[in-house]
Amino acid sequence: MKAITSFFSVLVLSVMLMSAGTPRVITGKVVDETGAALAGVNVIEKGTHNGTLTDIQGNYSLHSKSPQPVLVFSFIGMETREIQPGASNTLNVTLTASAMELEEVVVIDAGSQKHVALCGAVAEVAHNRGRKSMHYAATAMPAYYAPQQDWNTESYSTIHENGFKDVLHNPLSTFSIDVDRASYSNIRRFINMGQQPPIDAVRIEEMINYFSYDYPEPDGEHPFSVTTELSTCPWNTSHQLLHVGLQGKHIDKDNLPPSNLVFLVDVSGSMNAPNKLPLLKSAFRLLVNELRPQDRVAMVVYAGAAGTVLESTPGSQKTMILEAMDKLQAGGSTAGGAGLKLAYKTAEEHFMEDGNNRIILATDGDFNIGQSSDAEMERLIEQKREKGIFITVLGFGMGNYKDSKMETIADKGNGNYAYIDNVQEANKVLVSEFGGTLFTIAKDVKFQIEFNPARVKGYRLVGYENRLLNDEDFNDDTKDAGEMGAGHTVTALYELIPAGAEGEVVNIDPLKYQSNRGAQGVRVNSEDQGDRNRDRSDRTDDARTYSNSDRRGNTRDQYADELMTIKLRYKQPDGATSTKVEIPVKGKLEKFENTSDDFRFAAAVAEYGMILRGSDYLEQGSIAEVLEMARGARGDDNEGYRGEFIKIVRTTESLLAAQK
Repeated sequence: MKAITSFFSVLVLSVMLMSAGTPRVITGKVVDETGAALAGVNVIEKGTHNGTLTDIQGNYSLHSKSPQPVLVFSFIGMETREIQPGASNTLNVTLTASAMELEEVVVIDAGSQKHVALCGAVAEVAHNRGRKSMHYAATAMPAYYAPQQDWNTESYSTIHENGFKDVLHNPLSTFSIDVDRASYSNIRRFINMGQQPPIDAVRIEEMINYFSYDYPEPDGEHPFSVTTELSTCPWNTSHQLLHVGLQGKHIDKDNLPPSNLVFLVDVSGSMNAPNKLPLLKSAFRLLVNELRPQDRVAMVVYAGAAGTVLESTPGSQKTMILEAMDKLQAGGSTAGGAGLKLAYKTAEEHFMEDGNNRIILATDGDFNIGQSSDAEMERLIEQKREKGIFITVLGFGMGNYKDSKMETIADKGNGNYAYIDNVQEANKVLVSEFGGTLFTIAKDVKFQIEFNPARVKGYRLVGYENRLLNDEDFNDDTKDAGEMGAGHTVTALYELIPAGAEGEVVNIDPLKYQSNRGAQGVRVNSEDQGDRNRDRSDRTDDARTYSNSDRRGNTRDQYADELMTIKLRYKQPDGATSTKVEIPVKGKLEKFENTSDDFRFAAAVAEYGMILRGSDYLEQGSIAEVLEMARGARGDDNEGYRGEFIKIVRTTESLLAAQK
């Protein structure tokens, strides 16, 4: 009998030891007392820095090395719960509202202040310069979504919306491409919290480019293909909408060059929040799992000072890399400048001549000690990019988020910029789009479009306000522009006023010394030289003259049916001299219902962004129209991103409905 007892004791002990070494993946859903899903709930394994956040449907997934972990569920305004899962790896949780007395918030509307209880559904419509915009607090949302405005120091670069340009005076439109997607996921964070995103946080080109589009794969000598479509503009049916898309060539992961990566991690006190450092760790774990043996990773951290916590390590040693990551803790001030310098020094020491040399900066952007001014950082980053070291920026958190600083770092560092609001976004940026995020196929990519005045009277570039270039910058290889990653798509939309439309595009006095001004300054028709003050009513005749003869008097009849010419310049990732691509486009006008899903979906995203910005150029647009377009253009949507957009727009619709 003793022998049998001993046998079972040994068996139980063996099972326990085996279980102790077996990691668990615990999944579940978090809801409130009404059964509504809670997005952004912090799920932390007690006694560790292992944690995650729930997604928009309230779902979470947490990897634990412990056989019996205790999970802590916390959310602003809700009672914190500590639960130990049983034998099942599924744990659904209900959180209840905190018994704490709810404070009041102040809603500011047109200069007046109104005190509103957080538990009430409150909304106001403010009129700013004649434009209607949304302002609401806790609108149709539980109280715990309300922001703590007393400590909110988030900052965004000012955006002045692009206006219409007269083709006769400004036939060229020149800008740098933008593959950043941070604006969209940041807007999603605000909407999920029941808040209006700041107007300057809404960068429409980043919203459009968050989504991938089904453009043809490039098959020629250039690393991207070009696609165009033209139809009626949905938010102003008297205008036309031009869709231009680039598709970067895909490169199989096994064929990507080796990487020399330096993780630059902000561990200052401002990162001591579950949606900052714990989420950052979860994101980097996903990236580490994608590394190959030929890749190398070093890790630099900064708080009150900067230091190296992991020397450059082969990607095959994932356990060593993850252990270094797990030990990180937040505390202290922010020596961001010192961190950047040390990260660049580390990257230079392990530079790969034919590889991808890149710093991945993960931070809330709150640099407040040391080399912190944008000007100083720009000079440092520009110097290092010329040596072949690029930088990718991942933003985390809220309240003190410095979007403006992080956007500057990525733009100047030949990199890209993403905002990580949940683990799903981390997976999208660092796993699904691994090649596009980390591997550049073309740098300093510039667009220049010349519109034909016989077809186009005026144009307006939708978004890209902080990416505009001077026309002469297009041929200047010293001027920096955007980078394109492997497999990335880039989309630009133009709202066009067709030739022959009534009214003036802009109110400009007639020229005294020349009959017309072209892209490079002047063009004077010989038959008009004596007529210095001709009336602007002759503009239609002048457009015909301009389309049929150039500045040298050569005939242009063969170009009369062209809508425009697209010109692109780009450099190889390690090149200094650009290559020019020139594509004439006839631009057949299609009925809106006959356009591609990509055309209609991009139009829906653009219109939604214009609504959030309170755009001056929104004529017939509405949330209902956005939903109709997006639903009809969802397409295959294998990864569900377009479906998620529809849900976000529906949430916005509910918030707007509460204002009526």
